Amino acid sequence: MHIRSMINFNNLYGSVHLLSKVSIHTLTPSVLNNSFRPTVYALSTPAGIKSAISVVRITGQESLNIYKILAKTHKNPKPRQALLRNLYTHPDNILLDNAIAVYFQGPKSYTGEDMLELHLHGSKSVVNALFKTLSGLNDIKNGVQIRMAEPGEFSKRGFLNGKMDLTELEGIRDIIDSETEIERRSALKSFIGENKILFKQWRATLLRSMAQMAAIIDFSEEADIENVKEILQDTNKDINNLHKELFSFISKINKTNLLKSGIKVALIGEPNVGKSSLINKISSNDDLAIVSDIPGTTRDSIDSVLDISGYKVVFSDTAGIRSDTLDEIEIMGILKSKNKFANADIVMLMVDPTNKSINNSIDPVIVDMVNRSNQNKEGKKIYLIINKCDVFENNENYLQKYISEIESKFDDHLEIVKISCKDNKKFSVETLVERLEVSFQELTSQEGSDPILVSSRVQEILREDVMYGIVEFKNAVLEDDVLIASENLNIASNGLAKITGESIDVDEVLGTVFSSFCIGK
Repeated sequence: MHIRSMINFNNLYGSVHLLSKVSIHTLTPSVLNNSFRPTVYALSTPAGIKSAISVVRITGQESLNIYKILAKTHKNPKPRQALLRNLYTHPDNILLDNAIAVYFQGPKSYTGEDMLELHLHGSKSVVNALFKTLSGLNDIKNGVQIRMAEPGEFSKRGFLNGKMDLTELEGIRDIIDSETEIERRSALKSFIGENKILFKQWRATLLRSMAQMAAIIDFSEEADIENVKEILQDTNKDINNLHKELFSFISKINKTNLLKSGIKVALIGEPNVGKSSLINKISSNDDLAIVSDIPGTTRDSIDSVLDISGYKVVFSDTAGIRSDTLDEIEIMGILKSKNKFANADIVMLMVDPTNKSINNSIDPVIVDMVNRSNQNKEGKKIYLIINKCDVFENNENYLQKYISEIESKFDDHLEIVKISCKDNKKFSVETLVERLEVSFQELTSQEGSDPILVSSRVQEILREDVMYGIVEFKNAVLEDDVLIASENLNIASNGLAKITGESIDVDEVLGTVFSSFCIGK
């Protein structure tokens, strides 16, 4: 495509203002002049906890001088090499500790500045003595600024020096907060920059589309751009593909949120059917729940967080449900059990064949609760757990009649699992755990890819800014409103800039216009 006449630059800069008038100023990573920043230090290992080692990090232009003062040497350390050194206090030169020092020369460091790591013995007195020395080296009159780092300052400096973007920074926090293997893997996607690569691809698509829209708006009449409809169709096609990618990404985030917050599993049933015993068996922790032969022992729901095959699972051992109680406290517990049932991702309905006759096998309140859930198409997985099956190992006919009678009371089929909370190979609890793992996989399936974990901040921006801008762009194109369509692309790009810290400015759009079209011929 060609533009055959010269550009009217007044028109160009006048209407390109459209691209920036809803712009939100976003901090863009850049290598700043480090000489204006103080050198800072911080304890990287947990404070107040006895350990073999304490790690103190120092970053800034005075890092090398600090090493020489502490080690009483004039030699520069070899970068990125662990050195065993005696460290001394200053100015009294008292031996402080025998420690490992590692010097990182900027910009090849976490912060992009000169950085020093000191691996000390894990003594509070050693760390305090070091901090006292470092504080004493602060000499503002002579231009030497050394202070304690503010929370998150090391990561902030890494961002400002272009060592990482905001998604990678948030990935660091997610790794630290991860509790299961799956959370760790998903947090790594942000930390090692996989999400950053994807966002860069989206940014490139938005930049190209914004340039195409700017070309249509600014040059279609004066410069006689050919094939305006074709340009618009190509732009719409690119944004449609971006919309699909974004929708898929957000769907994966929603499933990962389930992994992070925990898959909610509610264990319900009548009193004294063995719910607490099952939780104890699964967790292998005899102190996790109270087990008693007295009906109605669990008067309130007890939540237990377990790691099952890398999945974070929140088991709720609920109060026994029965319709013939007048105990006010027990009634309150039953109401909470119903609430846990309503909010659960998976329900395990436990029954005990030794408790009741076949014709009176389950409380009608439970039957009604399950049937209402199925009628409302809530879609939650419900397992029917038949406990104490070992008792009927030689009387399977009775057991099967009992199960058939229970099944007949429910509108939809429930998946049946026969178990015994005692050690019994035929009715092992492991069988139930394996079934649960399959359900966990179905709930959190990522179409063969690892789960995606991003901060709540990123989730909100993706939905409220990026997705909104893309959807409104498509609506504007349907109404042939090119100006509004272009504004909505700007909303989407500004949203993406909030996530990565890398905005799209007018100059970049213009640069893409000039490189994509033959201007001035």
